[in-house]
Amino acid sequence: MCMIIRSDDARALDVARPQASMRSMLNLPNSLTIARIVLIAPFALLFFAESAAGRWTALMLFVIAAITDWLDGYLARRLNQGSAFGRMLDPIADKLLVLAALMLLVATGVIAGWSMAAALIILLREIAVSGFREHLGPLGVVVPVSQLAKWKTTLQLVALILLIAPLPAAHIPGLIALWAAAALTLVTGFDYLRATLKSIA
Repeated sequence: MCMIIRSDDARALDVARPQASMRSMLNLPNSLTIARIVLIAPFALLFFAESAAGRWTALMLFVIAAITDWLDGYLARRLNQGSAFGRMLDPIADKLLVLAALMLLVATGVIAGWSMAAALIILLREIAVSGFREHLGPLGVVVPVSQLAKWKTTLQLVALILLIAPLPAAHIPGLIALWAAAALTLVTGFDYLRATLKSIA
């Protein structure tokens, strides 16, 4: 049976498609990812607050943002709302949050001396991995997230939380955790390097 669609109906369908696409992009997991990016600005402003209350509030915002890092992925799987937009945006949000925290800690001298090398390792790894993904994406090569990479992410966030906290006693454990995260960063980054070298061999 042939069905005739009137021009008005066709125009309505054309309007509905981008609206449906926009709704799928702004589902709950993706909204949490976007919120993580939005939280970076108030976190940075409060980080420089001279009062302890301001720094504690900055820490609270960072912890909330870190929680969304786990929650958006969990909800995407639980609600079956994974999307190409979310897969693209999630690592960007993660990197922006971590790099913003590292730069703020270096700028205020919490990370100083030799510990700046650990921050630099993490920074350079994130830039390199972004380049590797840009190269591997069009080739259809996907590097799966290993359990070690998940431990690296967790250890990295714990280190930053300890360093952001306005508690000098927490900074030494935070620096130790930062160096451990930097070591895992090198190990997990090798997976992307190996995949890239194989693709150009």
